[in-house]
Amino acid sequence: MSTFDPSQIKTIGVFTSGGDAPGMNAAIRAVVRTALQKNLKVVGCLGGYQGILDNDFHILDRKSVANIIQRGGTILKSKRCLEFLKPEARKQAHENLVAAGVDALICIGGNGSFKGAQALYKEFQYPVVCLPGTIDNDIAGTEQSIGFDTAVNTALEAIDRIRDTASSHNRLFIVEVMGRDSGFIATTVGVAGGAEEIFIPEKPITVEQAVSTIQSGIQRGKTSSILITAEGKKPGRAYDLAEGIRKRSGFEAKVCILGHIQRGGRPTARDRVLASGLGAKAVEVLTSGHCNVMVGIQSASIDVVDLDQSLNSQKTPDHELLALTPILSR
Repeated sequence: MSTFDPSQIKTIGVFTSGGDAPGMNAAIRAVVRTALQKNLKVVGCLGGYQGILDNDFHILDRKSVANIIQRGGTILKSKRCLEFLKPEARKQAHENLVAAGVDALICIGGNGSFKGAQALYKEFQYPVVCLPGTIDNDIAGTEQSIGFDTAVNTALEAIDRIRDTASSHNRLFIVEVMGRDSGFIATTVGVAGGAEEIFIPEKPITVEQAVSTIQSGIQRGKTSSILITAEGKKPGRAYDLAEGIRKRSGFEAKVCILGHIQRGGRPTARDRVLASGLGAKAVEVLTSGHCNVMVGIQSASIDVVDLDQSLNSQKTPDHELLALTPILSR
């Protein structure tokens, strides 16, 4: 955690970066209204880091964030900005922020977004505070990120419906959920949805193990099974698994890829409350003269974590929870 003179803060910038996550709007709303309560101005950077480079700044007032707490996505939009990886682009971004009178930034996003904010602090001592906003829930230093709960519930509702069809037709289904490098969604919905096996990047299982589990279930009288897989590096992994299972066992698996429906939709109450608390705390952190931190949640309490610590640590799904799968699905 770093410190600075909070009296220099007159205007706070806020932006969303990376993949959108349900609850981002609730966080934006909390940032704006908490800052206005402290007589600070708020500027929204439209389109993440690209918006900063393009000088796409917009004053946010109370009316700007009215009636958005229940909306999915992000009113500030989000774009990929590979240009921000270049030092000269970050220098331009810093110059744009200073010229626009933006004294500090609140970044809502994932690990990649955090790295961009951290670079602004380290290279220019520009005050930044980050909020974890990603459905992957893979950010170290917080038990839950904004959007995770909504994504899990969206996926679980779909899996429950698929279970009905699987039972009715005595079928094997493979359901692919999001998670390129992270198995948090797959693990959580797999256990909650009664899956027979769960495939995640952090603790891979073999096709042979899955086939053995399916065969064991059939021997006990099971007539249908559901396997959950995180998408991995390349979406469509479920089709590869289905083909592998067919070649080794002859079982024909139906594939369902949930895709981006997990990102959208109204945020759950849990995500709205989490985002509101984190957004308000981020403003308080800046006005108390602290920066280069992430605001997260630990043991049901909002906590402040050094940004370096978060980015240099790895968060993995609960392997004990994962181990329950073969026990509970018997």
